Amino acid sequence: MGYGLTIPLTGVPLPDQRELIAALPGLGYTDVWSAEAGGADAFTPLALASVWAPELRLGTAIVPVFTRGAATLAQSCATLGAAAPGRVAIGLGTSTEVIVNRWNGLPFDRPYARVRDTVRFLRAALAGQRITERYETFAVSGFKLQLLPPEPPALLVAALRPGMLRLAGREADGAILNWLSVEDVPAVTGYVGAGKEIVARIFVLVDGDADRARAAARPLIAAYLTVDVYRRFHEWLGRGEALAPMWRAWEAGDRAGAAAAIPDRVVDALVVHGPAERCREHVARYAAAGVTTPVLALVPSAGGLPLADQVRALAPAFPPSRS
Repeated sequence: MGYGLTIPLTGVPLPDQRELIAALPGLGYTDVWSAEAGGADAFTPLALASVWAPELRLGTAIVPVFTRGAATLAQSCATLGAAAPGRVAIGLGTSTEVIVNRWNGLPFDRPYARVRDTVRFLRAALAGQRITERYETFAVSGFKLQLLPPEPPALLVAALRPGMLRLAGREADGAILNWLSVEDVPAVTGYVGAGKEIVARIFVLVDGDADRARAAARPLIAAYLTVDVYRRFHEWLGRGEALAPMWRAWEAGDRAGAAAAIPDRVVDALVVHGPAERCREHVARYAAAGVTTPVLALVPSAGGLPLADQVRALAPAFPPSRS
């Protein structure tokens, strides 16, 4: 089992995070995992962490499969793997149409096939093979990595619903989950199968004021769960009726109304909040349900505990070990 943290922390300049990241192993954290949307890229914060805290495992959660060419993506993965031998996991995913098409001007076509083809390509490339292959969604001719890591990084697939979850279990080393409750974990992981790593990003806010914590969490939930892939995920999980008012308000252009329409019970299921001890117990329930690597994603709050203090407060009472 691992115990991870999403980096970089929101609103904290990258250079100012050095001391905290260096302290993570001593606090009981085993991993740091990056996110790539509209902030930092997936690789730079991990490269910094590889120097600041050489004991930590480094993971991307996730690298979009559409926004880098095949060879460039392989080079980035191999370089990080060479910088931190045996301590890298590459999480791959579709990202969203907004990021791929609207922000990057690239077609968001056949996402399932693109993820599958990328996993197959990277598996071969990171093993040192020279690749000439016409995959269903892209082609590569005569590519071979010139910098190979001593140990190929693990490959994981970001997955929400059965098709991608089965792909993660069949062709990757595990799955990366996002925006689900403890109760959702068994239903989702059953499609992945046994013996695979299950990484889950868990949104956490250490704040004993429940109303203030929910107020901080609601806009974040609305921003994510109105994206089509997450909407379909939560409809599949059975939250369609509970979230329908949020979706209606969002479609009408009422962002504040959409956030306000999210029921307390949904906020409490999807965002861990409360005093630090209660938050740690809640995260431990994810592990008991089948998550092998809980990865905390800290939610900023104007009246809550500063993020650096939350990191320290959430340190596991009994540090896990990957050895």
